[in-house]
Amino acid sequence: MEKLTTIEIEKHLEKLPEWNYADHAIHTEYEFKNFKDCFSAMSRIAFECEALNHHPDWANTYNVLNIKLSTHDAGGVTLKDIKLALAIEGIVEEEE
Repeated sequence: MEKLTTIEIEKHLEKLPEWNYADHAIHTEYEFKNFKDCFSAMSRIAFECEALNHHPDWANTYNVLNIKLSTHDAGGVTLKDIKLALAIEGIVEEEE
Protein backbone atom coordinates (compact mmCIF):
# COMPACT_ATOMS: atom_id res chain seq x y z
CA MET A 1 0.00 0.00 0.00
CA GLU A 2 1.38 3.40 -0.97
CA LYS A 3 1.90 6.24 1.46
CA LEU A 4 -0.49 9.15 0.95
CA THR A 5 0.72 12.70 0.41
CA THR A 6 -0.03 15.37 3.00
CA ILE A 7 -2.63 16.88 0.64
CA GLU A 8 -4.34 13.49 0.19
CA ILE A 9 -4.35 12.91 3.95
CA GLU A 10 -5.85 16.33 4.65
CA LYS A 11 -8.56 15.68 2.05
CA HIS A 12 -9.49 12.39 3.73
CA LEU A 13 -9.46 14.03 7.17
CA GLU A 14 -12.28 16.33 6.01
CA LYS A 15 -14.49 13.25 6.61
CA LEU A 16 -12.78 12.65 9.98
CA PRO A 17 -12.99 15.97 11.89
CA GLU A 18 -11.95 14.34 15.19
CA TRP A 19 -8.63 13.25 13.67
CA ASN A 20 -5.46 15.22 12.92
CA TYR A 21 -2.24 14.54 11.07
CA ALA A 22 1.17 14.86 12.75
CA ASP A 23 4.45 12.95 12.85
CA HIS A 24 3.59 10.75 9.84
CA ALA A 25 0.40 9.41 11.47
CA ILE A 26 -3.22 10.32 12.07
CA HIS A 27 -4.28 10.79 15.68
CA THR A 28 -7.43 11.14 17.75
CA GLU A 29 -8.56 11.09 21.34
CA TYR A 30 -11.93 10.02 22.70
CA GLU A 31 -13.30 10.61 26.17
CA PHE A 32 -15.95 8.27 27.54
CA LYS A 33 -18.16 8.43 30.64
CA ASN A 34 -16.06 5.86 32.48
CA PHE A 35 -13.44 3.13 32.14
CA LYS A 36 -16.01 0.46 31.30
CA ASP A 37 -17.34 2.40 28.31
CA CYS A 38 -13.80 3.12 27.12
CA PHE A 39 -12.78 -0.51 27.40
CA SER A 40 -15.97 -1.61 25.66
CA ALA A 41 -15.17 0.64 22.69
CA MET A 42 -11.59 -0.66 22.62
CA SER A 43 -12.86 -4.23 22.51
CA ARG A 44 -15.18 -3.48 19.60
CA ILE A 45 -12.40 -1.61 17.79
CA ALA A 46 -10.06 -4.58 18.33
CA PHE A 47 -12.40 -6.87 16.38
CA GLU A 48 -12.45 -4.39 13.48
CA CYS A 49 -8.66 -4.14 13.57
CA GLU A 50 -8.36 -7.91 13.32
CA ALA A 51 -10.82 -8.02 10.43
CA LEU A 52 -8.75 -5.41 8.56
CA ASN A 53 -5.44 -6.93 9.70
CA HIS A 54 -4.33 -3.46 10.78
CA HIS A 55 -3.57 -2.54 14.36
CA PRO A 56 -3.35 0.88 16.00
CA ASP A 57 -0.86 2.28 18.42
CA TRP A 58 -3.20 3.14 21.27
CA ALA A 59 -3.38 3.77 24.98
CA ASN A 60 -6.06 4.48 27.48
CA THR A 61 -6.02 6.19 30.83
CA TYR A 62 -9.24 5.56 32.75
CA ASN A 63 -11.89 6.96 30.36
CA VAL A 64 -9.64 8.49 27.67
CA LEU A 65 -8.52 6.58 24.58
CA ASN A 66 -5.67 7.87 22.40
CA ILE A 67 -5.23 6.34 18.95
CA LYS A 68 -2.42 6.75 16.43
CA LEU A 69 -2.61 5.16 12.98
CA SER A 70 0.10 4.73 10.39
CA THR A 71 1.21 1.93 8.11
CA HIS A 72 4.70 1.04 9.29
CA ASP A 73 5.62 -0.83 6.09
CA ALA A 74 4.82 2.28 4.03
CA GLY A 75 6.44 4.72 6.44
CA GLY A 76 3.32 6.84 6.89
CA VAL A 77 -0.42 7.09 6.37
CA THR A 78 -2.09 4.93 3.73
CA LEU A 79 -5.67 4.25 2.69
CA LYS A 80 -5.58 1.34 5.15
CA ASP A 81 -5.29 3.87 8.00
CA ILE A 82 -8.11 6.01 6.63
CA LYS A 83 -10.35 2.94 6.30
CA LEU A 84 -9.65 1.92 9.90
CA ALA A 85 -10.20 5.49 11.17
CA LEU A 86 -13.61 5.58 9.46
CA ALA A 87 -14.50 2.23 11.04
CA ILE A 88 -13.37 3.46 14.47
CA GLU A 89 -15.52 6.58 14.09
CA GLY A 90 -18.55 4.40 13.38
CA ILE A 91 -17.88 2.26 16.43
CA VAL A 92 -17.38 5.22 18.76
CA GLU A 93 -20.55 6.92 17.45
CA GLU A 94 -22.51 3.74 18.30
CA GLU A 95 -21.06 3.77 21.82
CA GLU A 96 -22.24 7.32 22.48
